[in-house]
Amino acid sequence: MECILSLNCGTSSAKYALYDKAKRTLVAKGVVERVTIGQSFIRHKVLLPKEKEFKVLHECPNHAEAISLIFKALSGELDADGRVIDSLSWIQAVGHRVLHGGYKFVKSALVTDEVYQAIVDMIDFGPLHNPANLAGIDAVKKLLPEVPQVAVFDTAFFQTLPPKAYLYGSPYEWYEKYRIRKYGFHGTSHLYLSKRTALMLGKDPFKVNAVTVHIGNGISLTAIRDGVAVDHSMGLSPLDGVMMGTRSGSVDPAIVAYICKKEKRTVDEVVNVLLNRKSGVFGFTGITDIRDLCEKVSQGDEKCRLAYDIYVYLIRKCLGSYLAALDYKVDAVVFAGGVGENGSDVREDILKGFEPVGLKIDPAKNDKAVRCGREDDISAKGARIRTLVIPTNEEQVLLEDVLAILDGSYDVHTRFTYSFQK
Repeated sequence: MECILSLNCGTSSAKYALYDKAKRTLVAKGVVERVTIGQSFIRHKVLLPKEKEFKVLHECPNHAEAISLIFKALSGELDADGRVIDSLSWIQAVGHRVLHGGYKFVKSALVTDEVYQAIVDMIDFGPLHNPANLAGIDAVKKLLPEVPQVAVFDTAFFQTLPPKAYLYGSPYEWYEKYRIRKYGFHGTSHLYLSKRTALMLGKDPFKVNAVTVHIGNGISLTAIRDGVAVDHSMGLSPLDGVMMGTRSGSVDPAIVAYICKKEKRTVDEVVNVLLNRKSGVFGFTGITDIRDLCEKVSQGDEKCRLAYDIYVYLIRKCLGSYLAALDYKVDAVVFAGGVGENGSDVREDILKGFEPVGLKIDPAKNDKAVRCGREDDISAKGARIRTLVIPTNEEQVLLEDVLAILDGSYDVHTRFTYSFQK
């Protein structure tokens, strides 16, 4: 069997999925947790020919060790029941989710020396993620030096944003000198959602207007006009936008200077530690899982209620601004991500009050669209703007980009047709 491996290396984790190249089916997946920070372990799940799952403790002081551990899991060295490949030679290519491609990439790319250096050049914009992405590429190159690797950029889908949407109100020379601008993230998710929305509505993918709402631990919203992104909530980094699980979202930049002065902290500490990892819902409550937050709210916890109200309010405010940005000529609002797909109460609270612009859900349909794993239209009868719930599939985008790059048929998404569009 020839296989394609996808890797998503975070600062302290390495998620993976293995696909049968010919059948394009998922064979196994898993994650190595606590990479570099001690007490590491791998969760490995086999899906074909039948499901098996196990967890193994193994210290991974770096990503190279984590990737090696993944290969051992796939080949059955950790547990014979976990074997899905007889040899590493079965792996024909590896696709990496790369956070930041900056202004240099409008689509996924084969990793060459030039592409590798471009990812290095973007470390200043993605200081938490790009080094981990590069560590994954380095580890694969060491273990499988002849296997082609592909970088799938979170930022590529948003290179269609117009200047009025991607430029900040900071000095224009910052853009000219340093390319300070909005780049956007969760791009493979928003790309997938835009294509599936068109299919669900029976429309040409480049005649669809939608607001896609990706809500998980990270949250981003995208305004899509005629099938391409025209605005997006995240910015130069994923820290910008609405409040998230551990990220603050947009804050007055003067706060950073103030906290640095008052607490004698560095800018890096305030931005990359406090605002990125210890803010948002977590900063209010110590909780990151929205299910746990909602449970606490139902029990009367006032701090959790405050965090939830801010969380919903900021998403509502962003959604409203994007409906306006699209001149209210919107075909659908689309929910995806762990919370977007499963949080019926969250969806309902976000959409309250939008009835005057034609956006209204059917409560019964909304309640049924929880952990069902299917695409649903939860719109109320007569709603002018449809409300859809679409389980996102970033891995499918990655897989098809890799396969198309290997066979030479790949192109930017406005000139490329994915299998899930049919």
